[in-house]
Amino acid sequence: MSFKTLAALVAACASISLTGCASIVGDSDQSMTISSSPSDAAVVITDETAKQIFTGTTPTTVTLKKSDGSYFGGKTYHVEIDKPGYQMRQITLTTSPNGWFIGGNILFGGVIGWLVVDPFNGGMYTLSPDEISADLGDAVSMQGEGASLNLVMMEDVSTEMKDKLVKVGQI
Repeated sequence: MSFKTLAALVAACASISLTGCASIVGDSDQSMTISSSPSDAAVVITDETAKQIFTGTTPTTVTLKKSDGSYFGGKTYHVEIDKPGYQMRQITLTTSPNGWFIGGNILFGGVIGWLVVDPFNGGMYTLSPDEISADLGDAVSMQGEGASLNLVMMEDVSTEMKDKLVKVGQI
């Protein structure tokens, strides 16, 4: 075996040993499909630091980072889906180690992949749930929830109540 061949083999082995299995196979981002019934609901996604990551309407697909870049720093996202007249839904997306990180490093990556490379790369994580389909329920009636409007003639308002009236606009 020549020196060049041996050097190439050593370099290849070194580069493989300095990577983690999840980092090789997995991506640092994950696509997430978000839909709602009814559609055209507002979507707001914030991360664990309360930073707004995305705003849009359903249906949509977003790409989210799986790691915050710190050691074993999986991301957490809060998804709020809202449409006026319907129930708002809040969903939390969390990360967990995937099979490539757990099993792949046993077979290929070893301790370096398990404890050094993959914990910094989002490839070791999977966001769940992997898609969101929110049922916002039936249209919400405002009646009976303290939000009502009563119209009366001014002559029917008592003098005591007239003193408490506040002008809100001009007709």
